[in-house]
Amino acid sequence: MTVNRLHKLQACGQSVWTDVISRQMLRSGTLARYINESGITGVTANPAIFEKAIAGSHDYDETVQEYSARGCPPPEIYEALAIADVGGAADLLRPVYSRTAGKDGFVSIEVSPELASDTYGSIEEARRFWSKLNRPNVMIKVPATSAGIPAIEQLTAAGVNVNITLIFAVDVYEQVMEAYLRGLEERVQHGHPIDRIASVASFFVSRVDTLVDKLLEEKANDADEETRQKLQELQGEAANANAKIAYQRFEAMFGSERFKRLARHGAQVQRPLWASTSTKNPQYADTLYVTPLLGPQTVNTMTLDTIDAFRDHGEVDCNAVRQGRDEAVQVMKDLERVGVDMKAVTDQLTSEGVRKFSASLHALLDAIDQRRGVLVEA
Repeated sequence: MTVNRLHKLQACGQSVWTDVISRQMLRSGTLARYINESGITGVTANPAIFEKAIAGSHDYDETVQEYSARGCPPPEIYEALAIADVGGAADLLRPVYSRTAGKDGFVSIEVSPELASDTYGSIEEARRFWSKLNRPNVMIKVPATSAGIPAIEQLTAAGVNVNITLIFAVDVYEQVMEAYLRGLEERVQHGHPIDRIASVASFFVSRVDTLVDKLLEEKANDADEETRQKLQELQGEAANANAKIAYQRFEAMFGSERFKRLARHGAQVQRPLWASTSTKNPQYADTLYVTPLLGPQTVNTMTLDTIDAFRDHGEVDCNAVRQGRDEAVQVMKDLERVGVDMKAVTDQLTSEGVRKFSASLHALLDAIDQRRGVLVEA
């Protein structure tokens, strides 16, 4: 019975991916069990995930020692470790990819956050990862920065599967969809196939509430009782409202005549992927960013804790993401009315996201360097 809740999401048209990957998960069979028993059909990874996996265990010591003996620097060692884990996960998910005719079963690896402002560098690293992994069910993650948007178009045109990450704003999301369509159109124009190109747009959710709630609390400190009550009513509402508006734009874009022309060549929709869906505020339900965002042609990438929570007591409504659209728009108007600038919020979250991933990468490289020194001395 508990497993069926996750399987019901698939019946609704939503894929469940996890944002955890490690050598231990691969070797112990944990990931294989989640795929086979819980219906997990994808994996995403980023520098923060690899920092926890590599710096937090000794599972990688043998490979670190091997590459250290060759004189490889920490960035090269990290890349080798990440490529191996992503490749292993992709192989486990290959049956899903085959069963769904290339529409699911993907594993994502992210270009260096140091390249967030470098279009050319992002493209080069993405193509290098794509070539090294050499698997059709891999996606390369590129952030939705001003430099990342043109990289999305060029990588799609080159036939690379792209997972666009760190999307917080609806207007940025529209640019991401536009870049994907332009990349497909370029391929069609040059006579290249597009039926096996897949992409997801990772729209971040819970972090929006974390920042907006903080701003609302600050405003409540100096507000009268009536205003304070209104501010409290808005807490925990911004993130899902923002995502529901984004989904409405998704349906409009991929229901358009423009996309239908591409679909006749076999084009796949670029599915919205709800990211950062674990609940940060303990006062909120642990499935707050899962249940309301359930809908067709979507992905929800969850932590293992969130997966277990939804499997245990999640509610399934296949059209939840389409419901409450007027209310979602009203939430945004109310936030603006009380002085919450959502553009400033989403801009800040994007910058913070890049900085956090960069910090995780540097911490990881430092940890590899220290581990390398210990292993070489041993």
